[in-house]
Amino acid sequence: MTPLLGSLSPADVNNIVFVVIGIAVLVVFVVASRFIAHTIASQLSRRNVRTDMVVLGRRVVYVLVIGVGILAGLGIATKTANVTLVGILLATLVAALGLQQLLQDYVSGYYVLIERHFRIGDRIAVDSLTGTVVDVKLRVTLLRSDTGDLIVVPNSELFNKAVTVYTKRVDEAPAPTPAPPG
Repeated sequence: MTPLLGSLSPADVNNIVFVVIGIAVLVVFVVASRFIAHTIASQLSRRNVRTDMVVLGRRVVYVLVIGVGILAGLGIATKTANVTLVGILLATLVAALGLQQLLQDYVSGYYVLIERHFRIGDRIAVDSLTGTVVDVKLRVTLLRSDTGDLIVVPNSELFNKAVTVYTKRVDEAPAPTPAPPG
């Protein structure tokens, strides 16, 4: 009977070495993800961020770092950068599609703030929503309805739809009084 490693060709041994290195890289990323996620969570806690947002941030960082580790490990194990490159491109595409509406709101908000078609205190209507502008932010505009409810309108809605800005009716200037004779 021949020993297991003795029956392997040098190319097989080389492949096994790369697979082991890929697994080691993945383990390093898993350990690093815990450390990085803990560091992010502690920094968010120091800044008095809500607890649920700290937990969410920690989980997102943990998953992202492990995802990068999986892509890096697979790239090393298969001895090609294509796996890593395809994974990064796929993640970028998914993120871009997921953030498309958010980015649209920010870009629209930039134009809403620059063009200033309405100001704080103006009464506006968009679709079936009517209210007084309370605040104009980069992503959303806040309206106060007649019943006192706060309406949050994404700026892309204000940018892409017809907005009615109600103006205060100014009565015609009073007729000048005739000057006394003499």
